[in-house]
Amino acid sequence: MIFSSGPMDGLVIIQPSVFGDERGYFYESYNIEEFKKNGIDINFVQDNQSMSHKGALRGLHFQVPPFAQGKLVRVIRGAVLDVVVDIRKSSPTYGKYFGIELTEKNFTMFWVPPGFAHGFATLEDNTLFSYKCTNVYHKECEGGLLWNDQSLNIDWRIHNPILSDKDRFHTTLNDFVSPF
Repeated sequence: MIFSSGPMDGLVIIQPSVFGDERGYFYESYNIEEFKKNGIDINFVQDNQSMSHKGALRGLHFQVPPFAQGKLVRVIRGAVLDVVVDIRKSSPTYGKYFGIELTEKNFTMFWVPPGFAHGFATLEDNTLFSYKCTNVYHKECEGGLLWNDQSLNIDWRIHNPILSDKDRFHTTLNDFVSPF
């Protein structure tokens, strides 16, 4: 596995070693010793998977302390534009976003520590997205930023996204008071 620092402190892009032959491929998607050796010494307690149609947008979500979550995310089938927004008050990149394409073909994984709002736009039909989380879901601690917040100016690469009712009404960054 190759671990690369992302453009904001704490973000890590992970490229696994993929071994392919006439049968298909094999790769190790998680190895606690490799992660520790590369500065990600965490404990995963919940795994989630979602299936989304092309044009779906999920986010921008986070959980506040004491149930803040770090997430190791990857695409099993299909493709997404994965986006994070730094919501750590003392961070020099507070309010900035970063997007990365995760696909079944590039095998890229992305470590998102607590303190980031996270979301993705689905670029292919029937996309399977996997999240390993460092904390359990706790409804009372969930939060979100508005996906189309003008101050963030995120290019999601899709038009007229399929949204949940919840994702239509999150707060803007300017009205957000960060607990991080």
